[in-house]
Amino acid sequence: MPITIEFSVKNGDQTIKQDSVSLASPIELFEYIAPGGDCERMPSDLSEIQLVLQSPEHPNVINPIADKRVTLQLGLVLITGPLAEILQVSQELIDKMGRGELSEAFLAAACVQY
Repeated sequence: MPITIEFSVKNGDQTIKQDSVSLASPIELFEYIAPGGDCERMPSDLSEIQLVLQSPEHPNVINPIADKRVTLQLGLVLITGPLAEILQVSQELIDKMGRGELSEAFLAAACVQY
């Protein structure tokens, strides 16, 4: 499931996309936001980070609500994608957060206090 991360800043009312990173899977996402990962090079003036999860290749015909596109916001981090995928990624975030496997830069952007 490909993931796109977009970093943007605000200049008054205007939002400027500063950078975009494409990742092939949630595994690459967690490597990116791990301590020592590329996420630590984020600019300090970010106003928003969007993680865009792509829809699955095959729709869920048994439970179509699982494919409904939604957004979860954690501080400056917005995760948009299919509901089932967001739930899975957020569970992994909580687990990795508890084990100290997320970079301080990502935690600061997500405004997570634990």
